Amino acid sequence: MTSDIPTQYDPKTTEAKWQEYWEKQHVFKADPEKGGETYCIVIPPPNVTGSLHMGHAFESALIDTLIRYHRMTGKNTLWLPGTDHASIAVQAILDRQLKAEKTNRYEFGREKFLDRAWKWKEESGSTIVNQLRRLGVSVDWTRERFTMDEGLSHAVRVAFVKLYEDGLIYRGKYLVNWCPESRSAVSDLEVENKEVDGNLWHFRYPLGDGSGYLEVATTRPETMLGDTAVAVNPNDDRYKHFIGKTLTLPIMGREIPIIADELVDPEFGTGCVKVTPAHDPNDFEMGKRHDLPFINIMNLDGSLNENAGEFAGQDRFVARKNVVKKLEELGFLVKIEPYRHSVPYSDRGKVPVEPLLSTQWFVKIEPLATKALTCLDEETSPRFVPERWAKVYRDWLVKLRDWCISRQLWWGHQIPAWYVVSETGGEITENTPYIVALDESQALEKARQKYGETIRLEQDPDVLDTWFSSGLWPFSTMGWPEETLDLQTYYPNTVLVTGFDIIFFWVARMTMMAGYFTGQMPFRDVYIHGLVRDENGKKMSKSANNGIDPLILIEKYGTDALRYTLIREVAGAGQDISLQYNRKTDESESVEASRNFANKIWNASRFVMMNLDGKTPSELGEPDVNALELSDRWILSRFHRTVQQTRDYLETYGMGEAAKGLYEFIWRDFCDWYIELVKTRLWDKESSSRIVAQQTLAIVLEGILKLLHPFMPHITEEIWHNLTRETDAVLALQAYPVADPARISEELEETFDLLIETIRVLRNLRAEAGIKPGAMIVAILRSNNPRELETLTLGRTYLQDLAKIENLTLTDNLAGEIGQAIAGVVGTVEILIPLSGLVDISVLHGKLTKNLAKVEGEIKSLGDRLNNPSFVEKAPAALIEKTRAALEEAVKQAHILQERLKRLQ
Repeated sequence: MTSDIPTQYDPKTTEAKWQEYWEKQHVFKADPEKGGETYCIVIPPPNVTGSLHMGHAFESALIDTLIRYHRMTGKNTLWLPGTDHASIAVQAILDRQLKAEKTNRYEFGREKFLDRAWKWKEESGSTIVNQLRRLGVSVDWTRERFTMDEGLSHAVRVAFVKLYEDGLIYRGKYLVNWCPESRSAVSDLEVENKEVDGNLWHFRYPLGDGSGYLEVATTRPETMLGDTAVAVNPNDDRYKHFIGKTLTLPIMGREIPIIADELVDPEFGTGCVKVTPAHDPNDFEMGKRHDLPFINIMNLDGSLNENAGEFAGQDRFVARKNVVKKLEELGFLVKIEPYRHSVPYSDRGKVPVEPLLSTQWFVKIEPLATKALTCLDEETSPRFVPERWAKVYRDWLVKLRDWCISRQLWWGHQIPAWYVVSETGGEITENTPYIVALDESQALEKARQKYGETIRLEQDPDVLDTWFSSGLWPFSTMGWPEETLDLQTYYPNTVLVTGFDIIFFWVARMTMMAGYFTGQMPFRDVYIHGLVRDENGKKMSKSANNGIDPLILIEKYGTDALRYTLIREVAGAGQDISLQYNRKTDESESVEASRNFANKIWNASRFVMMNLDGKTPSELGEPDVNALELSDRWILSRFHRTVQQTRDYLETYGMGEAAKGLYEFIWRDFCDWYIELVKTRLWDKESSSRIVAQQTLAIVLEGILKLLHPFMPHITEEIWHNLTRETDAVLALQAYPVADPARISEELEETFDLLIETIRVLRNLRAEAGIKPGAMIVAILRSNNPRELETLTLGRTYLQDLAKIENLTLTDNLAGEIGQAIAGVVGTVEILIPLSGLVDISVLHGKLTKNLAKVEGEIKSLGDRLNNPSFVEKAPAALIEKTRAALEEAVKQAHILQERLKRLQ
């Protein structure tokens, strides 16, 4: 069997093979009738418009590690995949296509537009899903969902109707964030505030009685065309006597009042502010308090409407310049000041949003948020990892305003509300009566009962905010509102793994929706991961053009190498990771290191299997405990300790720490030491200890493959099948190793650490002395510590084999003349290698002298730098600390070289 194993590991072939096998054989298909403790995660659904980026790869690697581990511990697991319909993103793609064809969606018609959208989804919407398959994610593909599939669309309608009937959804005319690019309302959470360099314009507004004027300052001059008042703070002594008077609005000529309101900041501008209730959130509130008119001057595309007079039809930014020019011509412009301020931008449209008075559908947030807050405060659910995010989540729930859920788009869940158009002459207004129902037939039945048989209905053209449907995702994907077996078995989900940047977009909405519709939080834990940053530590983004395509790295190094790198880089829950990457060559040192790790495992496994005489671990059986040698007991102790540490880390979301621990154990303990230590036993076919070595090797190797499988699933599955020759089973469904405390011996591990360090120093001394690799040496190990001498005696064979020692002396006292030698120390053990006849002492002396001179030069340079007041005062603290550490290390090296030179004399 082993002769068929390639000498080199080919990740591309292996990974494709197992990805196809796992999916075709439904290896990860969940069974709700299986029983037992469940472990469920629903995938944060990527947009159908998306393609795989490093954030997806990072998040998927974290989730897959958790799900594979818990599956192997025997839990009834489900990782449910799916995608989000991404209303705005898909709409933007299709709008661009139609524009290129010299038409638009309005000329195209809604029905044809939606047909085209579904066709696009079928042809291009699976890109991200197929790319996720390249990551080897262990999802149940038979349960793949789409937020606009039939079941989820039904759930959306049920949720909307229930919220409406319970008085939590209402329709009204309010100020919303309007995106002129997508021509749709967007929620507060889809608005990104950007600091921009703008201006603060000062204008005179003449008093109605001709006695003077008030000076106002604004960052948006064009909106003055919709002003209906000027406000001052009631406690501002400068303006108290003006309150109640009127002003004549420049250009427009209408009379507007001077009002007093606590909201006005006396320190801003002149302390007088223009009030445009239809175009500013603060002005909107003032307008309601003071019963002011609401004058909308804006069209849906960002141009000005007929209420803007001579500026009608002009784009808002063109109108801004023209309004300023007109005010200057009329003598109302006082001055223009440079002004840096925050401007809200549409996260999707990438243009400044326009506060716009519009009739929309809203969800009352307070009752929903109250339930989520109660669960957080009383039941501590969900539990956030890291814990600090719980406060952020709580603060957002407290301050959330009512949620505008209607979007002026066509792709999405059309709002299940029908207007009774025949009663109003066919034109839909904010006063048009409407019926909310699950479908048109139900709406028609309700409408006829209320308005008679002759009515005609027209469905609201708007669609729901995408986050409305994704807010139902944890339970709608399980079959809600039906009481399905999946829902009973796997809900609530065990954990949500997501980035901190969508706590407010998604997490809070899921908890609010779940609390209301299911009476419980949708998941037990929320694991918040950090961001993948570029090689310079900067956040990856399209605008910065610094993203790293994970598929390029997968092609170059393999999926397992990329996955393992991303997980191993995690320093702690919630911490960002930085990925080393050379953009010119598409190379990554960190991913290459993980590829080398995979090769190390492959080569070590191949060596082991070549020395098992064609037997599998089960055929070899367990070794006799009494027959175990020191190295066998040591590797088994280290193995069981690693098992316990790995399980402890994975149970507490310490995936990065677990990955690092496995790396150290596999590379150092197993590959570099144990395999080397047992080689002589394996080669001696007459030795009784050979079978014990084979058994131990087989047991530990199979255990390693199981431990590592959640992190590097493809290579471990491949090796495991070669090792066990299983044809009807997969490693992914094997039991995860369980530690045996009786096998763990701290004393034994400390003992063996002394042997390992002694061998390492012996090897280093050989190299420093220039002793040829194959040459046998004489070595003297001296220690006054009886326990250390006993340990060295027990490991005498290991010392001689691995350090190539022909004559080894273990003593507590040096007697007689040793001659010139090179020396080292481990603990209290002094290590001496006599050099007579092995090396040219004068050449070695010269080499050591030259190295000492170089180190002493470094000491002087580093010391001068630290003694320079200018450096200490101006350099960053981290650089100063780094310099001090370098000096300390250089001093140590100088001491070692001085001691070796002394010994040579």
